[in-house]
Amino acid sequence: MTPQGTPDPQAGAAVKAADRAHVFHSWSAQGLIDPLAVAGAEGTYFWDYDGNRYLDFTSGLVFTNIGYQHPKVVAAIQEQAATMTTFAPAFAVEARSEAARLIAERTPGDLDKIFFTNGGAEAVENAIRMARLHTGRHKVMSAYRSYHGGTHTAINLTGDPRRWASDSGAAGVTRFWAPFLYRSPFHATTEAEECERALKHLEETIAFEGPATIAAIILESVPGTAGIMTPPPGYLPGVREICDRYGIVLVLDEVMAGFGRTGRWFACEHFDVVPDLLTFAKGVNSGYVPLGGVAISQKIAETFEHRPFPGGLTYSGHPLACAAAVATINVMEEEGVVEQAAHIGASVLEPGLREIAERHPSVGEVRGLGVFWALELVRSKETREPLVPYNATGADAAPMAAFGAACKKNGLWPFINMNRTHVVPPCNITEAEAKEGLAALDEALTAADEHTV
Repeated sequence: MTPQGTPDPQAGAAVKAADRAHVFHSWSAQGLIDPLAVAGAEGTYFWDYDGNRYLDFTSGLVFTNIGYQHPKVVAAIQEQAATMTTFAPAFAVEARSEAARLIAERTPGDLDKIFFTNGGAEAVENAIRMARLHTGRHKVMSAYRSYHGGTHTAINLTGDPRRWASDSGAAGVTRFWAPFLYRSPFHATTEAEECERALKHLEETIAFEGPATIAAIILESVPGTAGIMTPPPGYLPGVREICDRYGIVLVLDEVMAGFGRTGRWFACEHFDVVPDLLTFAKGVNSGYVPLGGVAISQKIAETFEHRPFPGGLTYSGHPLACAAAVATINVMEEEGVVEQAAHIGASVLEPGLREIAERHPSVGEVRGLGVFWALELVRSKETREPLVPYNATGADAAPMAAFGAACKKNGLWPFINMNRTHVVPPCNITEAEAKEGLAALDEALTAADEHTV
């Protein structure tokens, strides 16, 4: 790692050349990308080999919930590596057992059994497998505005365009519209109307699909990549009641929203809802070593007491990853990271973003919780026309590209998806850092304003 402020362009050029020669990047046309060569990272910042430093308003891919290179987590990984680098998942290992215990202590309700995976997509794959075997049904329902991962079942459950190339149309998936008042598919004008109509739509969809055919409904407690649309009061409890009535398993995807991101350990706590299965990854150990999992309710765990669960992973509960999770959860407790996320959201991000929205014609809506926010960028606040078309590429995406370039010029690394920018810094970001980011964002939005009408 090149020390911060120590430029080494020659080293950066070598890293970039090797990347372009040999690394195949995800979700990309390989000849059209120009990845930044990163020299190092610490806390909420990272820097390149030319000495440019960026405030990371993306938390990597919304996973560095305690920032980069936290010394206590780094030390825990080093200590575990010196003690036991790896061991097969069929054995009881201290780091694995302790990680499971700490996670189970924080999940709501009776979600006390933990199945470990390597990441969020595998967590979703296995949660759906559990739901199907538990119910004896095959069909699964998911929302259009959603993202659940890139593996076979997970990508078929996903609603956004990344699904299109892999959607077999035969994965047993049925989709529905979840609530989103700003772009309501139900012609609602209030959150209460949106909630009522979204629940009615869901129940009607279930009726036409056949309740006895549906194994599970999967929802992100607060959708992440799809737009950070906080559900209206009553919606998730309403889904919980519908699932109970029809014997449908409720799976809540907390891969992005969990582990402090919304100012609670898990986002579903905001709504007093306990799912049957809860998927997690990312923030469980701040992404320092790949780890994900499924938190399992008692009734579903009992299904597999005397019946083998037909699923497993060579690296399930990897000791290095679990040691990182133990250290991360302990750091979050000791340093009040969840409380800090709630405080920053309520005291800095929400008021700051709402003030920014008043100054910029390109900002149509501000929404979020904790350190999990989105700005909906539009060509007109009156018509709500998105600043760029849905799934825009090339010249059509130029307004968002100009906004992104302006952010980076100001030392801010933005999270951009379609016509939105998401404000998702580490959960332990300081007030000063958050205000620094808001100032850079405020200035960069003038580039988006140029494309309004």
